Amino acid sequence: MLGLGVGYAAEPWDRALESETQPFGAKCSVNPLVAQTATADAGSLGSSGPAPAADQAPLFSSVADTLVALPLAAPFPQIHPQARLGRVPVLMYHDVLPRKEVFFDVTPAEFEAHLQAIQENGLTPISLDQLVAHLATGAPLPPKPVLLTFDDGYLGHYEYVYPLLKKYGYPGVFSIYTGKVERDYGRPGLTWAQLREMAADPLVAIASHSITHPKNLADLDDQELRWEVTTSKRILEEKLGVSVKHFVYPEGNYDERVKAAVRQAGYRSALTMSNQVDRFANESDDLLSIARLGQSKLSMAIAQSDGGAPLPPLGSAFNFTAPVRKRQLELDGVSLVLFAGGRPVTLHADSRYQVSEIIANTPAVAAVDGGFFSMKYLDSNVMIGPVYSQNTGQFVPGSAWDISKIGGRPLVLVGPDRAEFVPFDPQQHNTLARLRKLMPDVTDAFVAGAWLVKDGKGRSPASFRDLFGFDVPRHRAFWGIDQAGQPVVGVSKERIDSVALGELLSRAGLREVVMLDSGASASLAHGEELLVDYTPRPVPHVVALFPPIESEMAQSCEFPIAKVAAGCNGRDRCLDALTAFVPGVQPPNQASVRR
Repeated sequence: MLGLGVGYAAEPWDRALESETQPFGAKCSVNPLVAQTATADAGSLGSSGPAPAADQAPLFSSVADTLVALPLAAPFPQIHPQARLGRVPVLMYHDVLPRKEVFFDVTPAEFEAHLQAIQENGLTPISLDQLVAHLATGAPLPPKPVLLTFDDGYLGHYEYVYPLLKKYGYPGVFSIYTGKVERDYGRPGLTWAQLREMAADPLVAIASHSITHPKNLADLDDQELRWEVTTSKRILEEKLGVSVKHFVYPEGNYDERVKAAVRQAGYRSALTMSNQVDRFANESDDLLSIARLGQSKLSMAIAQSDGGAPLPPLGSAFNFTAPVRKRQLELDGVSLVLFAGGRPVTLHADSRYQVSEIIANTPAVAAVDGGFFSMKYLDSNVMIGPVYSQNTGQFVPGSAWDISKIGGRPLVLVGPDRAEFVPFDPQQHNTLARLRKLMPDVTDAFVAGAWLVKDGKGRSPASFRDLFGFDVPRHRAFWGIDQAGQPVVGVSKERIDSVALGELLSRAGLREVVMLDSGASASLAHGEELLVDYTPRPVPHVVALFPPIESEMAQSCEFPIAKVAAGCNGRDRCLDALTAFVPGVQPPNQASVRR
């Protein structure tokens, strides 16, 4: 069973799901982790009734995303590359009580104010199972997700937190160290009766937080470590009658040996914390070290929460059908502004203009300055290397002098539903006929400066060879494809060298990225608005994101398909495999399943 890890002990229905879904493997490749994680949510998959409560929210943002996600889970405990496109805040609370004793305590009134802010700002509280499935498969979560967690099992969790979660219908994770139950270690703890009441509520997930809450599990010997991690799970399951699938490291401390023990005990995820670095869950190293934010970072969570990008269509590595959306990221003190989605189109102007002027009177949602151009004349639109743009429909070859200097740089080829980046060969790639041998339906082509990210990884200094100024901090423009197959354009708001920028873009979930003209030319426009803090140099060429074209969905039942029609035996069989063996869940009406 992929994705479950060493020591996973399947429950009876887990084993049934594995055996019953095996016949679907060739067609659907159902991943049991996704199917199991969907247990609490699957009942709503085909529902045409009212919107579900928070504890019954769909596992992902749509049924179609659930279907596409089934075969995609990364090997446990890896985080799926596409999940890097999301920014899911996991908020960490400790005690909630009327009079605060330490700075991280919260009063009931303050906690309810937090819940009101979550509600008023349109955040979607999710369960830990939903988060784990998202991180494992990359499938998007509902809009602006947030996960609420509460550590240590204080009495205030029962008296104040639990009633407020029920009032708002929000799920929460309570991490319990069993040695505190029915004991007062400085502050009153929960009783087993209170915990049983909470654990029986679908809003509540119980996680193990060890037995004695040692400051650092890494300081324990193997026997002590196994006792803290494994025995705490057994005690909670026996006392509460629920499956305990998640662990929370006391004080956030762990090492590789501790992670191995957590994995061996059969946990599907583990949460940590840091007092030095604020990270969203999608920036975590893996499922056994999921990052959290302190509750004081609620405003950061509200501002940046993002459920991730739509999955590409089945059988395709690209998605030019998603709406264009803006992303603003802050990584290592560098602000990045990106737009992702839509379909990429290049525009070659008759002279030099601001990017916003070039895209005026076009459908472009956003655009970035494009390829490198000749500086010989102030109004010249001559590009360095060949250029082919949709707005002109004309192929312009590069000059013999220029192309002799740019061999090996990325040749960008764009078609109706895909993009390719290949090393430019001056002898082979300077005619439209030759480009059509590489991509018969090519619509756009130009030569970029260098790869910043290739195959999801940032590039080394050696890869830039003799490119002038690659190692100098500058404002930089870029475009490429993210892990969801969407086109992306963007700029750095601060000056940064090419190698460092590539590392950041890799962390941000981009799959292939090339550098465009940078420095004084770097510019990004959203409609008429320029999104840089200076007046950039006018340019003759841009990469724009146009809205996706409404296309007719495929009607075939053969893979890949874009829609499941009534009576189809394609993707709907995957949905049957997901739901048929979940107790109390019936396969939905197939007519309701749509991409």
